[in-house]
Amino acid sequence: MDSVPRGPEQRRPGSSTEPGALRFGVLGPVRAWRDGEPVATGSPQQRALLAALLLREGRTATAAELIDALWGEEPPSQALAAVRTYASRLRKVLDPGVLVSESGGYAVRGLGEGALDLAAAQELAAEAEKSRNTGDLRHARKVLSRALSLWDGETLAGVPGPYAEAQRVRLEEWRLQLLESRLDMDLEQGCHAEAVSELTALTAAHPLRERLRELLMLALYRSGRQAEALAVYADTRRLLADELGVDPRPDLRDLQQRILQADPGLAEPSAPMAEPVTAPVRPAQLPATVPDFTGRASFVRELGDVLASASGAEGRVMAVSALAGIGGVGKTTLAVHVAHGARSAFPDGQLYADLQGAGSRSAEPETVLGSFLRALGTADSAIPDSLEERAALYRSVLDGRKVLVLLDNARDAAQVRPLLPGTAGCAALVTSRVRMVGLAGAHLIDLDVMSPDEALSLFTKIVGEERVASEREAALDVVAACGFLPLAIRIAASRLAARRTWTVSVLAAKLADERRRLDELQAGDLAVKATFELGYGQLEPAQARAFRLLGLADGPDISLAAAAAVLDLPVEDTEDLLESLVDTSLLESAAPGRYRFHDLVRLYARACAERDEQPPSERGAALSRLLDFYLATAAGVYAIERPGDRLIDHLEPTQYDGLRFSERQDALDWLYSEANSLLSSARQAFQGDRLRRGVDLLWAAKDLGESGANSRQYEWAAVAAKEAARAAGDRQAEGRARTALINVHLVAGRYDEAEEEASQAVRLAQAVGDFIPLYWASNDRGIIALIQGRNSDAEEHLLTAIDGSREDGNAPLEASALCNLSRVRLAMGNTTHAIRLAQEGIRIYDRLGLTLRLANARYALGLAYTSAGRTTEALAELTEALRMFQANRQRLWEGTTHFRIAQAYFAAQSPANTAQHAEQALAVGCIGGDRMRANVLTTLGESLDTLGQLDRARACWREALSLYEQAGAAEAEGVRARLSPASAA
Repeated sequence: MDSVPRGPEQRRPGSSTEPGALRFGVLGPVRAWRDGEPVATGSPQQRALLAALLLREGRTATAAELIDALWGEEPPSQALAAVRTYASRLRKVLDPGVLVSESGGYAVRGLGEGALDLAAAQELAAEAEKSRNTGDLRHARKVLSRALSLWDGETLAGVPGPYAEAQRVRLEEWRLQLLESRLDMDLEQGCHAEAVSELTALTAAHPLRERLRELLMLALYRSGRQAEALAVYADTRRLLADELGVDPRPDLRDLQQRILQADPGLAEPSAPMAEPVTAPVRPAQLPATVPDFTGRASFVRELGDVLASASGAEGRVMAVSALAGIGGVGKTTLAVHVAHGARSAFPDGQLYADLQGAGSRSAEPETVLGSFLRALGTADSAIPDSLEERAALYRSVLDGRKVLVLLDNARDAAQVRPLLPGTAGCAALVTSRVRMVGLAGAHLIDLDVMSPDEALSLFTKIVGEERVASEREAALDVVAACGFLPLAIRIAASRLAARRTWTVSVLAAKLADERRRLDELQAGDLAVKATFELGYGQLEPAQARAFRLLGLADGPDISLAAAAAVLDLPVEDTEDLLESLVDTSLLESAAPGRYRFHDLVRLYARACAERDEQPPSERGAALSRLLDFYLATAAGVYAIERPGDRLIDHLEPTQYDGLRFSERQDALDWLYSEANSLLSSARQAFQGDRLRRGVDLLWAAKDLGESGANSRQYEWAAVAAKEAARAAGDRQAEGRARTALINVHLVAGRYDEAEEEASQAVRLAQAVGDFIPLYWASNDRGIIALIQGRNSDAEEHLLTAIDGSREDGNAPLEASALCNLSRVRLAMGNTTHAIRLAQEGIRIYDRLGLTLRLANARYALGLAYTSAGRTTEALAELTEALRMFQANRQRLWEGTTHFRIAQAYFAAQSPANTAQHAEQALAVGCIGGDRMRANVLTTLGESLDTLGQLDRARACWREALSLYEQAGAAEAEGVRARLSPASAA
């Protein structure tokens, strides 16, 4: 970074000034404050004098120098008198001793700590440069962002005189250099998608600045937009030739060639980071290692050597080791032990995931990647939807780090591949019941049962040398009965250690006598079941019941409150039971207040429930209570989010209460943290007398379908609900399931599918007299018809929705339909009525105290104001809607609102702002899928065309045309016309 003159008497930035001390600002209008209150700095010429003195670093400026600074070569006749007058006035408002007279001139002295914004910016910039030179890009980027935030508009804004003009130009140049440095670090840390929006606006404002063009090309290329990146070069070359008669500089030409050749060196940032954080995130997710780990010495050495090959100084390979063996053989214990031993070699962290490969529903790679990215410091808003994009971002974030990844209980190689780091310095340990022969380059280990000596040693460590020494033969009988499986040995030994009155012979006799346990323990996979049987048989009745019933619940884990519902017990008693099961190793503590089963233990628990739970109806009752808990709690969250919405009054009644929240944020946190378990419970309910409640749970949790983070899982559940209801012949449940699916298709931009579901939902609801889907689906049908250009149909559907919601007393849905009707009136050319309808919707939402839906209303009013040419009001409404969508974690609506803001700016003939917000819409994503993306690209192309970036505009239009053609959209014709030779001419 280039330096600038140091400010006077600089102190460390960020330190507070003393009470009553003065602060000054020159990075914007020239201003002064005392205790945060503005101090009058006088006329423009008087501020020019103050600025000249502040920028002199505390040195004295002569009267002649100040006259030249204020007026240049043609000063007024009374210039000297004027300077003295300005100085006298300033001295009266500033602290004593700040403005001093010296040798016929003046100086500013004795400023307190943090007194001048320019001095603070300089120190921050120097700190950032130092951090960057030492390789700490995260800190450098954070500090540099703080420096840039000190600018408040144009430097020395409104200050006259040649000196101020020269300083303004120089400080603006320095600000741009700082911006380029920060943007360069953005790209080095993997923030290319976010950088595109800012760079698009900057290149529009500074079209001849080649470094900004170079950064934009790289950001676009890394965002998968190669055609646009090359178009930026073409635009730059043409502009430089027209304006300056020169060619692009060599760096820009070299970058173009590397993009043309798809140079692999361009694809990955050198020090990736998806989101700035206060400090480097170093996950430490390894489960605790067992203190009595025994044996496996050869495997420990072998795996240690493989990990060393990745973590050594040369770091030439990404090591992958895969351990295979039957359940209970000790794969996880060995892998965790080795991983803990290698922690120091992987200082950037250790990741862990149970892939649940032995169960019926193994973990989805995209879900695991999402949790890994969050653990590595990536914000939810920066995590893409698709598996491929998440895997690419994951590899980028890990590049340059030394991280160990433990993937436990994998299903197959296909599940594992997206989860591998893929870069030197990282390593992965994989455990699975199957050999990972399809995992290219993996070091494979087949883990068998323990040797008799190892098994006896493990048993002795847990039970104690004194008790085993006198009964060695009985101890050998025990470990043999356990099939030499480590988990079985650990459970048997733990039971004996907890019962001081038992002898080893007593335990051996029990193993020999119960249900031919010895035979079962030696029979392949049955050995695992027999091991669990041993632990289960030692449980107290209340523990055994908890073990059986909790195993019935689907989902990756279960919260303490949900477990209490399953067991129909107070939370305190439930926690005691669950913690006791954790002690027996039959249950795992996933996190404070959350529990999970090993997948094979869950299967065994369900078998126990089938066999032992009496009466058998208690199994269904447990799942019914869990469903009631989720439905009642989700309905409560819905009510907090939508006061006055009658939907919850039409849900199936529940017998078991849910959680109650007093704070809206707590309610939202619950909904999103429980999303996977809640949706699993809904899917599990699509049978028998729980079907309708399962469908209604989807209704109550409909925000999950719009959030973007859980949309896919929500869609799977809604499809399953529809099919189950159809198979059961339950037309009410089917109609409601189809109503839930309407919004799923709308979010994805599948409008024909949405209309089909809506029409079927209405038909089914009419047939059974289920009132609420009629007007809910009518509201959605109005949106669909509007999007498809069927304005008369849209009007008819929305009027039906308004009448139905009024009849039901559902004010929030009435407001929603009014806002949607506003958009229809807008499409029909009746802007005045559109504004009035949107305002009526806002009044209803305001009266109810709604927030999320109020965002939709402000969105609709913003569209109407845009159409009316009332840009200032449109931007105010849309900006407020954007803030609300962000606060409610509605990422897709956030992106859609950025697009509408872009349209408002384009209508106001502000193409640079248009391009910036269109880029943000592309980075975040929008409601409406690929078709909406094509709309955004079309608008972006229009703004770039206005800015003279013709080649990049055409690249946007070509991508938009492809998306429109795939969707069969009528908009394709307009884009095709823009791309025609005649249009280009």
